[in-house]
Amino acid sequence: MNDDQERNTINCFRNRLRRLINVGPVLDMLQFLSDDQKELIRAKTRTEGDISAADLLLHEVITKEHSEGWFRELITALETAGCRHAANYMENNPPSPSKEFENDNCIKLIDLLKLSLVDMKTRDVCNSCYQRSLLTDEDRENVSRPFENLGNKAGARLLLSRLVKKELGWYSEFLEALKETGHGMLARELQGEPLKGHGETHSLLSNRKGDTVKSPYPDCSDHETSGGHYVHNSINPSISAMTMSDSEIVLHDYQMEVALPALEGKNIIICLPTGSGKTRVAVYITKQHLESRRRMGQPGKVVVLVNKVPLVEQHYKAEFGKFLKHQYSVERVSGDSQLKISFPQVIEKNDIIICTAQILENSLAKAKNGDEDGIKLSQFTLMVIDECHHTQKGGVYNHIMIRYLKQKHRNIGLLKEQKTPVPLPQILGLTASPGVGGAKNQQKAEEHILRICANLDAYTIKTKSLREELMAPYKCIASAPERKEDPFGDVIKGIMDEIHSHAELSPLCQPGTQNYEQWVVQKEQNAAKEDNPRVRVCAEHLRQYNEALHQSNTIRMSDAFSFLNKYYNEELKKKSSPDEDDVIQITDTERFLFRLFKDNKEHLQELTKNPQYENNTLATLKTKILQEFTSRTIARGIIFTKTRHSAIALSQWIRENPKFESVGVRASHLIGGGDQSVVKPMTSAEQKDVLNKFHEGEINVLIATTVAEEGLDIAQCNFVIRYCLVTNEIAMIQARGRGRAEDSSYTVVEEAGSGVAERESVNEYRETMMSKAIARVCTLCQEEYEKKTKEYQMQAIMEERVKVKKKQQKVMKKEDPSKVKFSCRSCNKPVCSGEDIEIIENMHHVNVTTAFRELFTVRENTSLQERFLDYEANGVIACKQCGQQWGSMMLYKSIECPCLHIKHFVVTYGSKKKDFRKWNELAIRFPSFSYLQHAEHIANNSDEEMGDME
Repeated sequence: MNDDQERNTINCFRNRLRRLINVGPVLDMLQFLSDDQKELIRAKTRTEGDISAADLLLHEVITKEHSEGWFRELITALETAGCRHAANYMENNPPSPSKEFENDNCIKLIDLLKLSLVDMKTRDVCNSCYQRSLLTDEDRENVSRPFENLGNKAGARLLLSRLVKKELGWYSEFLEALKETGHGMLARELQGEPLKGHGETHSLLSNRKGDTVKSPYPDCSDHETSGGHYVHNSINPSISAMTMSDSEIVLHDYQMEVALPALEGKNIIICLPTGSGKTRVAVYITKQHLESRRRMGQPGKVVVLVNKVPLVEQHYKAEFGKFLKHQYSVERVSGDSQLKISFPQVIEKNDIIICTAQILENSLAKAKNGDEDGIKLSQFTLMVIDECHHTQKGGVYNHIMIRYLKQKHRNIGLLKEQKTPVPLPQILGLTASPGVGGAKNQQKAEEHILRICANLDAYTIKTKSLREELMAPYKCIASAPERKEDPFGDVIKGIMDEIHSHAELSPLCQPGTQNYEQWVVQKEQNAAKEDNPRVRVCAEHLRQYNEALHQSNTIRMSDAFSFLNKYYNEELKKKSSPDEDDVIQITDTERFLFRLFKDNKEHLQELTKNPQYENNTLATLKTKILQEFTSRTIARGIIFTKTRHSAIALSQWIRENPKFESVGVRASHLIGGGDQSVVKPMTSAEQKDVLNKFHEGEINVLIATTVAEEGLDIAQCNFVIRYCLVTNEIAMIQARGRGRAEDSSYTVVEEAGSGVAERESVNEYRETMMSKAIARVCTLCQEEYEKKTKEYQMQAIMEERVKVKKKQQKVMKKEDPSKVKFSCRSCNKPVCSGEDIEIIENMHHVNVTTAFRELFTVRENTSLQERFLDYEANGVIACKQCGQQWGSMMLYKSIECPCLHIKHFVVTYGSKKKDFRKWNELAIRFPSFSYLQHAEHIANNSDEEMGDME
C-alpha cells in the first residue's frame, strides 16, 4: 500500500481501531510523532481515558505528515504492545465478517457478566493469561497496580478491558484460564451452559431459535474514568433501566439521583442525554407518586404531555403502558385516537393519561369559558412534560404553564386570606437539550436556562455528568469540493434571467439561495396587493426554479427536473376545468412561462443523464454510506435532510443504486405528518410501519426530516449523517443522540464554502455554553435561584396579562364583516364579502352561499388527508376563471362547506389591499356557522326538488 492507501485504511477502520489500541505502550515506541504530540495524547488519556486518546492518536496519524517508514513503525509498535488485532485492521487484513461478529458477541458476553467476573481471583487469572501469551509484561504490571492499590475488582476490570482488545482466539484461552484457576462455573456461564438450579436463565449464547444471540444489553460496557479507575455501566446510552419484568423498574444510580427531588414531591426538570432513560425515570416517578397517594388514601391522577402525535402511542406501548397498566388504568389520546367518549370522561376514568399538549390546552380553555366539556389543572396531581425545552413564549406547553403560574400566584393571595388554595399538580419536565435560546454570551445562556426553570416552576434542574465524551459518536465534517461545471444549473439560471426580464425584476442576490427565496416571496406578496398579475405569477414560478436549483445542489439533477416537470403538469391541469362548459383563462404571461419551460425541458432532461455533472455532495454522501457499511459487521443509521422532497429523493436514489444494494443497504424515508408542504405527508400508521421495520432490521437506513430528531424512540444506530443541514444546538444534540450504539459516528456532509461546517461549530460552542449555564444554575444558592425564577414568573404573568388585554381590545375593535372584500390572488376576480363568511368550531372559515358556489370548481387533492370527529376535507376548491386554489371542500356533519384559506386571497380592507397568511391576523368578527339553519335549508330544497319530479 502507498501512503494514501495506508491512511485511508486507518480512517476506514477508525471506529473499531480506537477501541483496540492500548495508547500508553504504543505511544512510547513511536518516534515519528513529536514530543508535543505525544504529551497532548497522554494528557487526553489522563483526562478522558484510552478511547478518546486513541481517537486523538489516529487523528494525528491520519492528518499530519510523517517521516518515511512511519506506517511500519506504527504496526511494529502495535504488535509489541500486544495490539496485534488492531495491527491486522491497519494492514487491511480484518477477520471475516462471521468471525468478527462472533468476537463482538464474546465481548458483549464479557460485558453482560462483568458483575460476576470482577469477583474472580484476579492475580491468578492474570498470571494464567500471561502464561498463555494473552498479556504482555506491561499488561501484567498494569493489572497488578490497581489490584494492589484499589483491590481485586479494580484489577479485574482492567484485566478484562485489556483482554477484549486482543487478537481473535483470546476468548477460548480466557475460558481455559478461568477453568485452570478454579472458576469453572464462570467459564460454563460464559459458554452458555445452564447453571444448576437456574434452568435456562443464564444460557446466553443461544436464543430459542438456536441462533447466536446478541446481548440483551448490547452496549453495556465499562468505561475508564479520568483517574484510571473503572466504573461498571455508569453510563449507558442504550439501557434505560435494568428491568426484571414488565412490572418491575430498577433505576441506575444516576437515574435515581436525578429522580430524588421528584420523589419528594418537588417540581423538577430532568436533563439527561438522549437515550439515557429520562422517560423510564418518569415512569418510575409516576409509579411512586401514585403508590404514595394511594397509601395516604388520596386520589392520584397523572397526565403525560407530548408535543408530537406519534409519541403518544410510543410512550404508551414502550413505557407507561408497558410498566404500569397491570396496576393502573392507562389511556392515550391524540388527534389519531378513535375514542367513543369525551376527553373529560377519559380523564375521569383513568389514572394515567398520555396526550398531546394541544388537546389538554383546548380542554383547559373550554373550562375557562364555562364549557361543561372542559377540565381543570386541579384534577391532576402530577404533570409530566416531555421535551420541556419547548416551554417558551408562544408554545402550547407555555400556555398550559402560564395557567399554572397564574393559579399559583392566586393561591398565595388565598393563603393570605386564610382561604383554601386550589390544588395544582406536581411538575416533572424532561429534556436532553434545553439549548441557549440564541444567546451570544454566557450570561444570556444562564438567563435562558433560568427562564425555562421559571416557566416550569422547577425547584431545580437535575442533570448528571455521564462522561458522555467516552461513548459519544466519533464526529467528522465531510466537505465536498465545489462543482467545477453545472450546466443543469446554468440552464435554470438562464430561464430565471428571462423571467426577470419579462417581469422587469432585478434581484439583489444569487438564485439558489435562501436570500433569493425571501426576496421572491416578498415580490409575490407585493404584486398580489398591487394587482400586478404579471409580476405575481412570474415570482411564483421563479420560486419553483429557485427550489429546483437548490435541489440540484443536494440531490440528483433528475429529482430537480422531476420537481419542475410535476409543477408545470399540475399548473396546466389547473387551466383545464372539470366542467366542459367552463373555460379557464390563460394570460399572456402564463403562456410565456409554459412555453419557456417547454423550450428548455428536453435540454434539461438530457443533462440529467450525465453523471459527471452531479453535485459533489451526493458523491461524498455515497462514499460515507459505503464506508459505514463496509467497515462494520452490522450498520444501521439515519441520514437527516432538510426537506420532505429531498428525503424521498435520497431514499429513491439509494434504492436505485446497485452499489448500495451490494453492501446490504436497505433504505426508506421518514417524514412528518402535517399538511404543510406540497409533498404528501406520512400518516402516523405509515411512520409507525417504517420505524417498526427499522427496529426489526428490515430497513437499516432511514432518510429523515427533523421529525426523527426529537423524542421518537428509534432503534439503536451506529451512524448518523446530517446532509447539508444545520439548524440550532438543540437539533444538533438531538440528532447526534440518535447514534446510541457503541462505536457510533456522527458526520456532517457539506459542500465546501456553504457555511454548514461553520454553523456546526457555532452549535458546538452553544452546546458548551448550555452545559456551563446548567452547571452554573445548579450551583446557585436556593435563595438566589428562587428570587430569579420568581422574577421571571411574574414577568411572564404580566406579559400574559398585557397580551390578553390587547387581545380583548382587539376583539372589541373588530370591524363588521361587511368592511372587507375578498378577491382571487391570481386573477383579482371579486369573490365575496366578509358578510358571506361563517366560522365552524372557531377555526374553519366557510362560505356556503349559492353565489359563491358558482365561482369555483372542485378538484381532487390526494395530498390532503384530513379526518376529524365531525368533518373531513378531501377536495380542493379553485377559481373557475384562472384555476387558483382557494381552499378545500369540507364535509361537516354531512353538509358540504367550501372552506377558504385566506392566504389564497387579496383582502380589501376599507380602501387598502392587504395580504394575510392566517385568519387570526384579520380583525373581523365573523358569525358562527348555524348548522341547524343550513340543514333545514338543504332539507327544504330537497323536498321542493322531489315535488317537481312528481
